[in-house]
Amino acid sequence: MRFMQSNTGRMGIRAIVLSFTTFVMLASCGGGGGGASAGSSGGGVSSSSSSSSSSSSSSSATAIGPLTAANALTEMSPGWNVGNSLEAIGSGSGPFTTSQEGAWGNPAVTQALMNSVKAAGFKSVRIPVAWHQYANSSGTISPAWMTRVTEVVDYARNAGLYVIINIHWDGGWMQPTYASQTQANARLTQYWTQIANNFKSYDGHVLFAGTNEVMVTDVYSAPTAENCTVQNGFNQTFVNAVRATGGNNATRWLVVQGYNTNIDHTISCNATLPTDTATKRLMMEVHYYDPFNFTLNTASNIWQWGNIATNMAVTETWANETYTDAQFQKMKINFVDKGVPVILGEYAASLRTEYDPSQTYRNYWNKYITRSAYQHGMVPVYWDNGYLSNHQSGLFNRSTAVQGYPITISEIVGAAQ
Repeated sequence: MRFMQSNTGRMGIRAIVLSFTTFVMLASCGGGGGGASAGSSGGGVSSSSSSSSSSSSSSSATAIGPLTAANALTEMSPGWNVGNSLEAIGSGSGPFTTSQEGAWGNPAVTQALMNSVKAAGFKSVRIPVAWHQYANSSGTISPAWMTRVTEVVDYARNAGLYVIINIHWDGGWMQPTYASQTQANARLTQYWTQIANNFKSYDGHVLFAGTNEVMVTDVYSAPTAENCTVQNGFNQTFVNAVRATGGNNATRWLVVQGYNTNIDHTISCNATLPTDTATKRLMMEVHYYDPFNFTLNTASNIWQWGNIATNMAVTETWANETYTDAQFQKMKINFVDKGVPVILGEYAASLRTEYDPSQTYRNYWNKYITRSAYQHGMVPVYWDNGYLSNHQSGLFNRSTAVQGYPITISEIVGAAQ
């Protein structure tokens, strides 16, 4: 369980686990576009990559496949998260030798589900993954778990989807502090070496994302210089570990994250990308859940949003369309326009049937965020947490692989073009 805070003092949610019987879980979300204001003129991307060695050229074409900085937006948009599944944390201390993907109430991911996601019009799937609970005291990941993750990746590839796999929250061991730096970097290297070796023969339709929403636990203020230095180091460690495994990983697209996936913190902390032996094969990832009281705080009475709102008493006065466009413009100027593709790796508005049974405002928000992200050159990847009940963000019935909210799905898919 973790809460996020934006620069306005409003909070966002990483994951809420109440009880197994109710399966009440919200988004594994980021800090959105909030954070300490850095201004749209902040940072910019500094190139720190060198040319690929000739020894990797034979695998380069296979690894890159059809994906380039120029076409990543159209090739991968829109995207969909199979959230609260493979990153679910089991009860007990582990290490586990059997899958815990049902620990948060979702059924096991199936081929039928991935086929349904593709048929709906999504082009990519982000698969959040927990690894630490499956590793022994020597840091070796359970072969059974690696096999299960591979099976799910294969489901997505069989369906014709691009795939992003990551190390998700994973128990929160990636603390961006000097005290935690050495151990966390060693663990990142060990895990990513194993993951990358497992997938090194997969072509460029499979992308790796190093981390998720790295921040000091429960510290929602702007990051310190120490925080930025250590978190940037995590990104560099990830890149180094993957590239060292060779094969198609020598030129595979890798996704690094901004600090806490917060747009303003990303610009202030992560303007310089990691050094890379591959040329222009890095993407940046941020998340967006603003305004929190509308998207995720289902205890609030804020249920209308944007220019279509009819009652200002139930509408936030910030984070409207203009704010959203301005935040996404920052990512366009500082990354997209400089040849660095951007993944909007999570965004969603929760269902609020007690106020809006027709889902007018939820659908409008989801559609607007998707369209604005796409128009600003960012690949929008919707956060589906798997639950179709009220106060959740699920889109598909994961047991039957049937669309749960076809209108919402249609709005999202239609906006990403």
